[in-house]
Amino acid sequence: SFGVVADIQYADEEDGCDFWGRRRRYYRHSLRLLRAAVEVWAAEQPPLAFVVQLGDCIDGVNARRGAAEGALERVLAALRRLPVPVHHAWGNHELYNFCRDRLASSGLNSRPAPAPAAGPPAGPPGDCHAYHFSPAPRLRFVLLDGYDLSVLGRDPASPSHRESLRRLRERNPNQNLNSPAGSGCMHVCLTFFFIAGLKEPQFVEFNGGFSQTQLDWFDEVLKFSDENQEKVVAMGHLPIHPDASDKVCLAWNYEDALSVIHSHQCVVCFLAGHLHDGGYCLDSHGVHHLTLEGIIETPPESNAFGTIYVYDDKMVLKGRGRISDRVMYF
Repeated sequence: SFGVVADIQYADEEDGCDFWGRRRRYYRHSLRLLRAAVEVWAAEQPPLAFVVQLGDCIDGVNARRGAAEGALERVLAALRRLPVPVHHAWGNHELYNFCRDRLASSGLNSRPAPAPAAGPPAGPPGDCHAYHFSPAPRLRFVLLDGYDLSVLGRDPASPSHRESLRRLRERNPNQNLNSPAGSGCMHVCLTFFFIAGLKEPQFVEFNGGFSQTQLDWFDEVLKFSDENQEKVVAMGHLPIHPDASDKVCLAWNYEDALSVIHSHQCVVCFLAGHLHDGGYCLDSHGVHHLTLEGIIETPPESNAFGTIYVYDDKMVLKGRGRISDRVMYF
């Protein structure tokens, strides 16, 4: 069993709203809800194997206030109360606050050490925050880096930044690259509805994508799992299926990631955050896509986290608060 949580987006700020003024953000309460989740997870019997934090653990407002380091330490201190490892995806809000080098030297670098003794490389080359691990026989987890291609968190003079910006501008001609509609709307949080605009509305600055190097590595990991009759749970901050997300919140090249998954038999589930309302679908290849509701927009009297229990033929999600129970057969 393992815990799951997404989009905490903590800041020591009064409650605010999204850009549209429609949805409340509970900045301070998000940390209280995380601490409540930790208490539940720590009391689980039998103990959890680990917890997955699906990205955006602190909010971008911290960067504007010079409060990023303190906010991150409060979140990590809450998670350190767990007697099990925590695996961290990197989201856009982490990259609003820190460059990739700083994240790699922080408590959000959760790549296990040492590297796996057998099988594919632990992760792709370079600074990609992707890796795989096996907590039980015939079961493997793969954490993907949806901001491997991104204009966030990288030196603007770097080749990776220039290439990412080129890809983004090819598909998004708006002056404001956070706008999917060309209306000049500005992204502040990630729950809004999109009706018309870009042909590929996921090509906005607050999203990112998977490099070919990462996709090739992912394919190698899944080939190994196929050959060893393993079940695989893949995960990352960005959703990769349009039926488990709105069109705006998908990874830039989500179809490439889906193509890799669908070329193998081993993947049973993909876990994501980013869309604060959550989402779910069972795709045409029998893969469950579960997008977790975000803590940041959860009222103080509720919560948004869960525990997933893995069996030979299914995964059972026990949700708390806004997250519903779910049985996912495979």
